Amino acid sequence: MFKKLLLATIAAGLVTATTLPLPAQAGMMAGMTCKDAAKAQYPDDRKMRHEYKKACKEAWKATQ
Repeated sequence: MFKKLLLATIAAGLVTATTLPLPAQAGMMAGMTCKDAAKAQYPDDRKMRHEYKKACKEAWKATQ
């Protein structure tokens, strides 16, 4: 019983992880710049916008 529950939980986690876009890629898929994506994600928090923009740029550079 426990083994089936564990396998079902792992399978559900994998399905969820593969269907959700990464935050850094979400803005780029919509044709937005990293700055625009950061502004949309964190409109009121400048520090979080800065961190999001940095992560987005790093993810973009890794794909190039």
